[in-house]
Amino acid sequence: MKFSELQNIRRDLHQIPELGFQEQKTQKYLLDKIDAMKTERVTVQKWKTGILVKVNGFSPDKMIGFRCDIDGLPITEKTDFTFRSTHHGQMHACGHDFHMTIALGALQSIIDQPIKDDMLFIFQPAEEGPGGALPLMNSNEFLQWKPDVIFALHIAPELPVGTVSSKQGLLFANTSELFIDFKGKGGHAAYPHLTNDMTVAASNFVVQLQQVVSRTIDPLESAVVTIGKMESGFVQNAIAETARLEGTIRTLNPETIQIVKDKIEKMAKGFEVSSDCVIEIDYGSNYYQVYNQKIYVDTFIKTMAASGIHFEESNAAMTGEDFGYMLKEIPGFMFWLGVDSPYGLHHAMLNPDEKALEVGVKSVSAMIQSLSS
Repeated sequence: MKFSELQNIRRDLHQIPELGFQEQKTQKYLLDKIDAMKTERVTVQKWKTGILVKVNGFSPDKMIGFRCDIDGLPITEKTDFTFRSTHHGQMHACGHDFHMTIALGALQSIIDQPIKDDMLFIFQPAEEGPGGALPLMNSNEFLQWKPDVIFALHIAPELPVGTVSSKQGLLFANTSELFIDFKGKGGHAAYPHLTNDMTVAASNFVVQLQQVVSRTIDPLESAVVTIGKMESGFVQNAIAETARLEGTIRTLNPETIQIVKDKIEKMAKGFEVSSDCVIEIDYGSNYYQVYNQKIYVDTFIKTMAASGIHFEESNAAMTGEDFGYMLKEIPGFMFWLGVDSPYGLHHAMLNPDEKALEVGVKSVSAMIQSLSS
């Protein structure tokens, strides 16, 4: 595809971000683009709001998979783009519009330049939540075409255009959402002795959470517990009957995340007694670590060198990705694609450089060729 076509696709997709398992407009747009490319070698299946596209190789020994995510985030866009989101309160603030565009470009490349092996392009919904990878992997559609090797990319705002990055072993952390609801007894601000104040209970709980990592986890391990949102009360002269904390747990070891959860639950039991309340905990979406196999990272490094694309070794990050579930069952890897944005992932003003689209298509297409050679 020419750059102008990639740019137009990305901008079209940027305008219609949709939340997990609500990607109807996105699915239709992608299907229209895929249908325009289709040949007798291409078979398409829908799964919920996602799409699987199989391209037959000319003498296949295996199935190669490339996965891209297609959902947006519940973020109100604050850019001044002429192509900014038309869906209020929703935005492609994690670069999934880039991911989809690159997948379409690579699909066209493989159709135009057939490879030996079969190829599966996976347009996966609900990566941001509630998690699309696991149910997709358990579906009949996926099991029918389950890849033997799989890879994916993610945009990296901090890296310059023309640079890709990855590493063997752990790339992304194990993650879990964290929602904690406090239920006590509200009342008039002038009579605190007749109430069980959930603003105070939740505030103290947040403070105690800061000791979970420092006093529960081995200092040689890595873990993060963050509360990003707190809600309680309705007016200034009433004591709150309920409160809610929303946050995240992240660890580099899959066993460590359960240790953190166990400690939080023990704390909650103690607070129920001391604050005379009921506490309910929900862990929401949980994502398994992204662990790259050395053989595929080595192949990627050689392929990028041959393609004239600069490679940098990356560090492990506490970010989460449900692509980790795919790598848990299928060998492969994930890499970062530099997009040189002054604003980071999940920011309302994320502004990836569109010149990275061509680099993405080139790197993915070249890696597919390498895996099939």
